[in-house]
Amino acid sequence: MKNHLFKNILKAGGLWAGLVLGAVSWYTLREYRPEKEMSLPVPKGGPTLSLKDSFRLLTWNIGFAGFDRTMDFFMDGGKMVRPRSREQVVKNMKGIKKILGIQKADVYFLQEVDLDSSRSYHIDQHRYFERALGRPGIFAWNYKCDFIPYPFPPLGKMSSGLSTFTKLNICSARRLSLPESFSWPVKTCNLKRCILETRIPIENSSRELVLFNFHLEAYDKGDGKLAQSRLLSQILSREYEKGNYVIAGGDFNQIIKGEEKYPLRKSKNWTPGLLEKESLPPHFSIAADDTFPTCRLLDRPYDGSMEKGRVYVLDGFLVSDNLQISGVTVVNTDFVYTDHQPVMLEIRFL
Repeated sequence: MKNHLFKNILKAGGLWAGLVLGAVSWYTLREYRPEKEMSLPVPKGGPTLSLKDSFRLLTWNIGFAGFDRTMDFFMDGGKMVRPRSREQVVKNMKGIKKILGIQKADVYFLQEVDLDSSRSYHIDQHRYFERALGRPGIFAWNYKCDFIPYPFPPLGKMSSGLSTFTKLNICSARRLSLPESFSWPVKTCNLKRCILETRIPIENSSRELVLFNFHLEAYDKGDGKLAQSRLLSQILSREYEKGNYVIAGGDFNQIIKGEEKYPLRKSKNWTPGLLEKESLPPHFSIAADDTFPTCRLLDRPYDGSMEKGRVYVLDGFLVSDNLQISGVTVVNTDFVYTDHQPVMLEIRFL
């Protein structure tokens, strides 16, 4: 009897080991492995920028239109995995569209834009915002996985990334891979962070305006985020040394301003780090505004209280010193449609 029981335990253990091995093998084979540099298709035509022109850029992590003020998230200490319904996502997308329509910019950087993800009910958000803004977009994947098996209910299929929208004439665009923060096998179904580079020609000039849309690591222990920040700095320096005008904008996932106004409150689930100012490239400055926070922690729904909730300034820009910053402003949406708020930058050429 004991031998029979022991054999059954061995068989069950062997079955589970086989299932785990099979799953790991499948995820390894299906892992998204982008090249370090990848050219992206760009729209043709559009007005050419002049050195006499001023221009406006807006950056916004739209959180796949899923993290409105009623939401929390399990990775931040909450309970929810995805929005309650497709209708909730559509409602948030319409709200984001309305705000983008009011905030007139020449270039829009959006992060966490879904193409075909379970969490956003398989809505092509890139195409939606192309139509909403009335201008073509460039897309770069930073998350591509057939099925994410955790938690319960599972996250499911993930197809998401960065979008840059502009009517301006574009020379070229590239996806630039950032260092990965996780090792095998976790990395097989994790984010593949990147920078979306867009090159804008300037009328009667050999120089270019080079724009970088990014979303740095959030849930690592800090080493990955630091490596990504350093590579971003190296890329910006190389472009500046060529004589180009350079702007990088997006979600740093690090506190870039307002440490005193919005004090750091540690959480057992996620706490942002402080951006290391010494890691910034020479000839660049941070363009950020702390009149309002740009991000809230998703450990609970948002009740409008900045004192009770954990809020930070994590979103903004890095600007080269051959450009003049005319203004930078957080657009206060009161976190109605997403857990981040947009930031508008106004620039002139020097």
